[in-house]
Amino acid sequence: MKIIVIGAGALGAYFGGRLEETGQEVRYVVRSKRKAEIEEKGLYIHSSAGDYAIREPQLVTELTEVNDVDLVLLAVKGQHLQGTIPTLKELVQKGAKVLPLLNGIEHISVLQKELGEEVVVGGLSFIIATLNEDGHVVHSSAFHDLIFGPLHESQKEFCTELHSIMEKANFTQQLATDIYVKMWEKYMFISAFSGITTATNLSIGPVREEKETLHVTKMLLVELKELANSYGANLTDIQVEQALEKVMQLNEEATSSMHQDRRKGLTLEVDHLHGGAVRLAKAKGVAIPYTETILGMIKPFENR
Repeated sequence: MKIIVIGAGALGAYFGGRLEETGQEVRYVVRSKRKAEIEEKGLYIHSSAGDYAIREPQLVTELTEVNDVDLVLLAVKGQHLQGTIPTLKELVQKGAKVLPLLNGIEHISVLQKELGEEVVVGGLSFIIATLNEDGHVVHSSAFHDLIFGPLHESQKEFCTELHSIMEKANFTQQLATDIYVKMWEKYMFISAFSGITTATNLSIGPVREEKETLHVTKMLLVELKELANSYGANLTDIQVEQALEKVMQLNEEATSSMHQDRRKGLTLEVDHLHGGAVRLAKAKGVAIPYTETILGMIKPFENR
C-alpha cells in the first residue's frame, strides 16, 4: 500500500515508521524546516516497544513528486487542518482515502464537505509521544493504539485491506464497526485529560491527588458524554467510568500532548478541541459549563 503521512511530528512519524517497518511504502509530506531537520538528524523512534530507525525517510515537499497514493494518514494538530485541505484534495484526485488521526470530532464534517463522504475514513489513536530536541519520536506510554473503521458503506473493503496490513505492524490496531462511537469515546477522554493537565499545568499524578481537581476531570467526561449523545453516539455512564479508570491507571508523570505543547511554548489546539466542543454544544443546546471554563483557562496560552 502506498501511504502518505501529512504531519511528520510525533504521531505521524510513529505510526508511519511502524508501517514502514513492515515493508509498506511510506512518504512524508513535510515543510522545508522539518525536511532540513530530518535530513540533518535523521528520523528515529525511541520506544519501550522497540526502537526503529527510518534510515532513508522519503520526504515530499512538492506533490508533483507523488504519482499515486492509496492512503493518507492525516496526523496534524487541529489548528493546521485548514492548511492541509488543498494538499488533501490533490492526493484524493490521485486515488487516496484519508484517515484522520486528529483529536475531536468537528474535523470529520469539515473533511467530508471538502473531500467527499466516501473518502474520509474514521480513525483515532491512543499514544503518548513527543519529539525530542533532535526531532526524534519518544514514545513514553505503554499503549500505542490505532483504531479505524468505515464511515461510509463503500469503505468496508478498503478498511478490511488496511486491517490486514496494520495487523503486521508493531502497534495495537483495531478495525471498528462502530468507529463513530469510538471517536466520541476518545473525544470524551482526551477533552478531559488534555483539558485538566493543560489548565493546571500539571501531569496527571498531582491532578488525581486532589479530590476537587479529580471531580472536575470527571465532570468534563460527563459533559462530553452528554454532548456525544446529542449527536447520536449513545454513550453511557459505564463508558465514563472506564475513561476515569484509564485516567487513574496512567503513570503519574503522564501528561497530554497539549500540556507538552504548553510547556514548550507552542501553539495549542484548544480551539479545535475544547472550542469545537463548545460550538457543537451550542448547535444542540447542550450545557457544558466545565468545558467552557477549561477553554477560558487555556485560551491565554493558545498562541504563546
